[in-house]
Amino acid sequence: MPDVDEIKEAKHFCADIPQKTEGFFLKGSDSLDWGMKNRLARIFNPGTGRTVMLAIDHGYFQGPTTGLERIDLSVLPLVPYADTLMLTRGILRTIIPPSTPKSIVLRVSGGTSILKELSNEEIAVDMEECIRLNVCAMAVQVFIGGEHERESIINMTSTVNHGTRYGIPTLAVTAVGKDMVRDARYFRLATRICAELGAHYIKTYYVEKGFETVCASCPVPIVMAGGKKIAELDALTMAYRAVEEGAAGVDMGRNIFQSEAPIAMIQAVRAVVHRNESPAKAYDLYQTLKKQG
Repeated sequence: MPDVDEIKEAKHFCADIPQKTEGFFLKGSDSLDWGMKNRLARIFNPGTGRTVMLAIDHGYFQGPTTGLERIDLSVLPLVPYADTLMLTRGILRTIIPPSTPKSIVLRVSGGTSILKELSNEEIAVDMEECIRLNVCAMAVQVFIGGEHERESIINMTSTVNHGTRYGIPTLAVTAVGKDMVRDARYFRLATRICAELGAHYIKTYYVEKGFETVCASCPVPIVMAGGKKIAELDALTMAYRAVEEGAAGVDMGRNIFQSEAPIAMIQAVRAVVHRNESPAKAYDLYQTLKKQG
């Protein structure tokens, strides 16, 4: 029990200094609840407002992808250099150490493989599981223009509804089918629909013409998807242009873990995203680190 007689009178009220309310650093996120902002601040670096996400969830529809045959051997050495990991619950539970300080973005949609129509997905991971795994965001694939467009949108909105209740953000991942045109007009449509329906941030592809209009017309952060494997300098150039044109970071997978020197590559990507390093200098860094082994 406290000794009531010894309590000193409070007097340091600083009445002449107004309390400051910090505005949240992330685009379109200022009105979110504290828990939601806290999770987003673990995905995005508050110092730069950007993120380097490492995507290793490819196996959920295409099996043991090149570079991900043994995630324990190929990916764990990359984890210290990523801001967040995007993966499935199976890989999270079986391979990722619970002691990791990195934030987790969990793939929650699924249902078909590369042998079937990919847009025919449902929600494969429920909210209790996401809470149990202490994730910072939930990733849902959205197939605008796809055969199962409506179902995928409902998957996303349902995730937003449940996630908002428990303070977990939703990442909408815009999927592009084989017959869809990858241009700024399409991505403006896809990203804006996802944002209008409540996604807290969006992963989409880079296009050389008009990407700045995609970012400008989307009221929440856009993270650039790395896409297929390309030459290291080209990948660094793409990342540089994306953030220069408004992206809040990158979510790269194959352009990192399929690189000849993955650890060197992810550090070069970090230099571009968080230090605004030019592609040429980032590539020099890549080459230097590669030589060092």
